[in-house]
Amino acid sequence: MEEAIFLTRFATKVTLIHRRDQFRASKIMLDRARSNSKIEFLTDTVVDDVLDVSKKEVTGLRLRNIKTGESWEMPASAMFLGIGHIPNAKIFEGQLDTDQDGYLKTKDSVFTRVPGVFACGDVQDRRYRQAVTAAGSGCMAALEVEKFLEEHRE
Repeated sequence: MEEAIFLTRFATKVTLIHRRDQFRASKIMLDRARSNSKIEFLTDTVVDDVLDVSKKEVTGLRLRNIKTGESWEMPASAMFLGIGHIPNAKIFEGQLDTDQDGYLKTKDSVFTRVPGVFACGDVQDRRYRQAVTAAGSGCMAALEVEKFLEEHRE
């Protein structure tokens, strides 16, 4: 929702295409998007093809309603793909604490419940999930690793 709202600053119209008829966005963000006159919602729909990428340009999208199977083309001059946020932390399942959505739980930004194991970036940052904050938390974790190793040097 945030991305769609942001894109209305640059576009005359934003069509938010979503494969389901329900959203995981917070109620306040969904309400903001729905009240924005530049945003149109197209639910139960997926993008099957982006038209004219071989010409290095987007002229439209081939869409399909997943409930009816109906396909059609929609003119478009650009496409922004937001695929959601699923943390890539499955490898730590059963070893580190996670929340209900699979994000690693941390204390004081980067500390897990396991001494010497630190988490940073998109696997534990459910709020910002941006490259800049991931890089910042990566730096924090690196500093804590260095401190941890120094304290546990034999």
